[in-house]
Amino acid sequence: MSFADTLTRCPRPHDPDRAVDARAALDLPGPLGTLIEGAGGSSPYLLSLIQKEGDWIAAALDDPDAALAEEYARLRALEGEALKPGLRQGKRRVALLIALADLGGAWPLEKVTGTLTEFADLACQLALTQALAPAVRRGKLPGMDEADLESGAGLFILAMGKMGAGELNYSSDIDLISLFDQDRFDEDGYLEARPIYIRATRTLAATLSDITADGYVFRTDLRLRPDPSVTPVCLSMEAAERYYESLGRTWERAAYIKARPCAGDLDAGERFLSDLKPFVWRRHFDYAAIQDAHDMRLAIRDHKGHHGAISLPGHDMKLGRGGIREIEFFAQFHQIIAGGRDPDLRVRPTCEALKLIGERNWVPTEITERLAAHYRVLRDVEHRIQMVNDAQTHALPQSEEGIDRIAALSDMDPDAFRREIRERLEDVHTTCEDFFAREKLSHRADPEGAPEVDPDVIARWRSYPALRSTRAQEIFARLRPRLLEALGRAAKPDEALMAFDGFLSGLPAGVQLFSLFEANPQLIDLLGDIAGTAPDLARYLSRNSSVFDGVIGGSFFSDWPGPDGLTERLSAQLAAEEHYEGQLDAARRWQKEWHFRIGVHHLRGLIGPQEAAAQYTDLADAILRALWPAVQESFATRHGAPPGRGAIVLGMGSLGARRLNARSDLDLIVIYDPQDVEASDGRRPLPARTYYARLTQALVTALSAPTAAGRLYEVDMRLRPSGNQGPVATSWSAFRTYQTSEAWTWEHMALTSARPIAGPESLREDVARFRLDLLSAETEPEKLRQDVAEMRDRIAAAKGETQAWDMKVGRGRTQEIELLAQAGALAAGRPTSSVDEGLSGAVEVGWLSEAQAAELASAWTQFWAVNMTTKLLTDAPLDPETLGSGGCDLLLRDSEVDGWTALQDRLEMLRHQAAQILDRALQNQTGQETGHEQPA
Repeated sequence: MSFADTLTRCPRPHDPDRAVDARAALDLPGPLGTLIEGAGGSSPYLLSLIQKEGDWIAAALDDPDAALAEEYARLRALEGEALKPGLRQGKRRVALLIALADLGGAWPLEKVTGTLTEFADLACQLALTQALAPAVRRGKLPGMDEADLESGAGLFILAMGKMGAGELNYSSDIDLISLFDQDRFDEDGYLEARPIYIRATRTLAATLSDITADGYVFRTDLRLRPDPSVTPVCLSMEAAERYYESLGRTWERAAYIKARPCAGDLDAGERFLSDLKPFVWRRHFDYAAIQDAHDMRLAIRDHKGHHGAISLPGHDMKLGRGGIREIEFFAQFHQIIAGGRDPDLRVRPTCEALKLIGERNWVPTEITERLAAHYRVLRDVEHRIQMVNDAQTHALPQSEEGIDRIAALSDMDPDAFRREIRERLEDVHTTCEDFFAREKLSHRADPEGAPEVDPDVIARWRSYPALRSTRAQEIFARLRPRLLEALGRAAKPDEALMAFDGFLSGLPAGVQLFSLFEANPQLIDLLGDIAGTAPDLARYLSRNSSVFDGVIGGSFFSDWPGPDGLTERLSAQLAAEEHYEGQLDAARRWQKEWHFRIGVHHLRGLIGPQEAAAQYTDLADAILRALWPAVQESFATRHGAPPGRGAIVLGMGSLGARRLNARSDLDLIVIYDPQDVEASDGRRPLPARTYYARLTQALVTALSAPTAAGRLYEVDMRLRPSGNQGPVATSWSAFRTYQTSEAWTWEHMALTSARPIAGPESLREDVARFRLDLLSAETEPEKLRQDVAEMRDRIAAAKGETQAWDMKVGRGRTQEIELLAQAGALAAGRPTSSVDEGLSGAVEVGWLSEAQAAELASAWTQFWAVNMTTKLLTDAPLDPETLGSGGCDLLLRDSEVDGWTALQDRLEMLRHQAAQILDRALQNQTGQETGHEQPA
């Protein structure tokens, strides 16, 4: 298809005389001739280009892409003094071709702005190469020769703003930052190279921006560099990084969203941007940036005087109300807020960012699609404004006749043009203003029913670290009515207020979190629920407030992803970290958010105790599955790959049985199979036994060591063969031998809950098969029952008198019921961790009747549910007097009873019945029941 066939519109000549001049300069047939007339007849600048470059454009319109490639090749061949005029001629040709393709509708906006940017990249590269060439050829740059010129000889240029995003407008200036890689030089070489790079940067800017008889290439601005009033035009990467880490501001973070290496040492440029990611992309949702964005918008509006109703004559399409900048701010600050946690948002082009913001559910797609459509039209209008006289302006003409000219270039009726532009500007302004508008809460009185705040408490608040800054106090003042309203909804508002006080006192800082609350008021309601129900969880939140990010991350209330989905997500996050320490911190942050989600869902009744236990277990499984390979990879860098088949992690206890609670530790056994391989083959090889012992210790450290992001889990490995006396990691052969011929009864009982979780699939399958065969083997039920009875007596003697609200330890409670269930599973040859199935096994061998098994199962379920919910609420022993009304209500809900007295009576009855059943089931050979009745 020819270029003429791709035309979808044609500008109408606003000035008939200029249209005649354009046709006289370049007489083309059909639609192309009409396009030339319309362009030259409405734009004095385009007419001048047609007159100067008519022959070239006539040939170029046959195949624009091929013409551009030929022109770029011509420019690359220029040397010395020919480069300056050559680049200016190239700019004329490229500008004319782009204008005709744009005005005729042959190219979409992305190709128009992309081709302008492509030419700017080439111009920067050619200008940089020529600027560096004299110093390199004279040997003035240490260690550099002519082969290094193409890669900038250690210097690179960052394109910022529209050029970085590939969005240059028709008469853009270009914002550049010039940096060099200081690591390519020793101290003396650095001192020699630095002034050469500074001079080269100045020469590059002059080559592009000097106005000569041939015009200019691009107006060039170097002022986006760090602290431009006192720094040279070219800085070292290290100096720039130090500045951004210590003094970088929000607008500079936003600027680096679009930053892109465009010339020189592109690899060094990419490394620099990678190192700068922590500055640009914060790990937590950065809602404090909204205030900075809002302040910037107001400052620009005040400086430019863009207030009042939209009036088209003289309206600034970029900075004015409803203009391009408002859409760019809208996109950039959603990226700034969420891009640290959602890497998909880290894109440069505005329309692409808007699309992703909608697709990732940060903003309704109807809004982002509408803003993107407005952006395209406003950019088109901006281009036509600039095409008239090649002026760096974004303002519509002051005269009605001037606006008619822009309408003619847009191939639109003047009145329709005015209506459409006004409607689009107003819609952009309304949409973006709604986003940036702040809630005016500071003048609201405390709501009716809110807890009365003691003046001493308020005075104490002012001394907390979170409220020391003026800005934090201002935001908190706006939040206070909503906070008190949320706390007032608690069953006991005064208790909730004191729990909130505990939360506030533990916060290390306030601006970020208070800004998050202000932008997401539903978090205030959630905090009120937590403070009114689980004060201990509120105190936890003050130390781990980043978990609130997960609530607004788009998936907090979506379906549970299961262990495989969780593992996939965490593995992707760990893979994105460059260092092992970063992986450990990332795992901790990730685990805290999902752990918090489970607790909130349980707290709010979205899931019950059984579902919560399964989810806590899925989470631990995902941590082990994703982190175990990372631990091994880090360990292997020093000691080589694991000898033989590797090692698996076997989950025991509550982890293996899939019954973890909010505060569970992890019972683990590590089993390895060296397959007769004696040692590893790394830089520091280790004997196989030592290798796996240290690898296991590395896993324990990865899980339990406190880092800046906290710890994951406490780890208990006492269930391994021979307990604390045995090796920390067990070989596969030794595990089989021990379990077959040396293990105690209780160790086989513990294996009923064993579950391979992480490690090589073949070894996991072998261990699972061995466990199944071992526990399915025929046993001596009477000896087994006698062993369990003795265990029960020893535990009772060791624990002494138990607390009334201890659901686990004591006569008739979960520990004793689980012992009988595990023994029943062994006696019946049923290797299961299910309490119900284990009790059925006890029925099968005659220890229990079906009715007794049902009573024990019911008692265990009730005790376990109470304990499960208690662990969510507090780490202390359950005490109704200190738990608070909200926590008591949650326990009653999960226990499915109507009142606290009814719950107490029911638990006492169940304990008494269970103890009697257990006494009869474990009676000794003389007919005496073991143990003695103790106070419940």
